[in-house]
Amino acid sequence: MRIRCSSCLQPEFSCFCQWLSPFESGIDFIILIHPIEVKRRRITTGRMAHMSLKNSQLIMGQIYNDDLRVNRLIHDPDRHCVLLYPGRNSANLSLMLPEARKSISPRDKKLSVFVIDGTWATAKKTVNQSHNLQTLPRICFTPPGPSTFRVRKQPRAECYSTIEAIHHTIELLAPTPSRVHDSLLRSFDRLVERQIELANNGKPRGRSRPPSQIETAL
Repeated sequence: MRIRCSSCLQPEFSCFCQWLSPFESGIDFIILIHPIEVKRRRITTGRMAHMSLKNSQLIMGQIYNDDLRVNRLIHDPDRHCVLLYPGRNSANLSLMLPEARKSISPRDKKLSVFVIDGTWATAKKTVNQSHNLQTLPRICFTPPGPSTFRVRKQPRAECYSTIEAIHHTIELLAPTPSRVHDSLLRSFDRLVERQIELANNGKPRGRSRPPSQIETAL
């Protein structure tokens, strides 16, 4: 039997809840998490981002044509929905002047960014098969440096994890003087360091957690 945290779903010894500092980013992020990422559990940055971002949503699926929650968000007249996804048809935020980035969303609407949490292959398949997502304007950015996701092999050094991609999107679209969004990277770095520690030294002794935060799983 293994004790798992009921919030982050990690084993008790690698629970990352204590590292999170939830904040309001000024953007509503809708994280579409692939079932493969849910099953992996070991290091799911989409869930970490969701737990860190107030007003974010985490929706599991592969094809979203008939997903009521997704369609309700897309057709909400008070929202301006975009899809964070690279490609020729995506508006590159990194190449825009600050004023141009501000015009991405009408001022009277809530900017809502859909982010796909999965491998590059599963993300591509999700977009190709989800016709409702294909109707959304697309945005992307040019990574300023390599990913620090050292415990999972990336196709290229500049391929970002979900939480890194969300952090940089906030950096470009809704930066704050307090730089509260940097807490995303701090939590992510601690998670990566913990996984490296576990790989090198084996599982550490678990620390007790309050009963309300743990669940039992095989």
